[in-house]
Amino acid sequence: MRVDIFDFDLDKSLIASKPANPRDSSRLLDLSDGQNIVDRHFYDLPDILQKGDLLVFNDTKVIPARLYGAKGEALVEVTLYHPQSALVWHSFIKNAKRLKTNDIIIFYTADISSGESTFQAKVLEKNGEDGVLIEFLCDASDLGTLLQIYGAMPLPPYIKREKPQKGIWSPYNDKEDYQTVYAKNEGAVAAPTAGLHFTDNVFKKLEEKGIDKVFLTLHVGAGTFLPVKTDDTKDHKMHAEFGVISDAAAEKINRAKLEGRRIIAVGTTSLRLLETVADDKGVVHPFCGETDIFITPGYKFKVIDMIITNFHLPKSTLFMLICAIAGTEKMKEAYAHAIKEKYRFYSYGDSSILKCVNKI
Repeated sequence: MRVDIFDFDLDKSLIASKPANPRDSSRLLDLSDGQNIVDRHFYDLPDILQKGDLLVFNDTKVIPARLYGAKGEALVEVTLYHPQSALVWHSFIKNAKRLKTNDIIIFYTADISSGESTFQAKVLEKNGEDGVLIEFLCDASDLGTLLQIYGAMPLPPYIKREKPQKGIWSPYNDKEDYQTVYAKNEGAVAAPTAGLHFTDNVFKKLEEKGIDKVFLTLHVGAGTFLPVKTDDTKDHKMHAEFGVISDAAAEKINRAKLEGRRIIAVGTTSLRLLETVADDKGVVHPFCGETDIFITPGYKFKVIDMIITNFHLPKSTLFMLICAIAGTEKMKEAYAHAIKEKYRFYSYGDSSILKCVNKI
């Protein structure tokens, strides 16, 4: 399938640099009946859903996986995206051409003049489009703490932030904003952004209406931000991500399906893990492992009835995925409406709720 089918024009002024405040005041494009496009706000979500609906959340927690460092005079920006072991990580590195195997990168909390740092990593391999394999030179038990001290939130490249500078206050609160209120299991290097709109108030209203919820975990990788550089979808390589569905979560989802209740994925990450583990009859099985599932139009969904999701990049795997869910022409129509009405796009942008029209 040609990638340019999924292209559209977007004014850069619609790319959100910070979230709505409060979170649930963001706009919500309602396509829950599969046909009509209705403009709402996210706090209207409980009014759209029905008693007995089951929301499936991804409770992964984003780690501060962006690091600033240097090798000699060469400054580098490292974004971790997938662990090979406790201390060995695949990463994307700006200015990687200045690095070679066995080089030592020294990380800093502020500008390079702030003094010598003991937090370091060694370059193990350079793998072209797969980035750079690095090994942290510390105890595995200390890495989490060091990332909290030295790391920044790994915002996608279309959200611009200045590099951290000593003594300069940032007007942004990304360590809180780029995290869902229900984040629990550390390991993601990108947020499951569909969940950023949920607040305690929304959860309270959902509970009052009798809408159920369940949690799974998919540690989102930075590969989700990579553009599709091939002309045909069959030539695109997806990066693997680690996920877990417990016995209890699988049982709860399967029971809801048997009872005829609607399954609503909160985000493409929840959906991708559900579709990875479901069999041909739509039964969800417990899981602990990696998925690199790539869903494009023509796919028949086995589990979900609806999805809550943000607005995605042109020609991205995520836009392809929602076209598979709701129909390519319908999504182009919906996005044209959102652009005309000046919805805010991408990770910190507004939300949508879509009906799945392509099911087994």
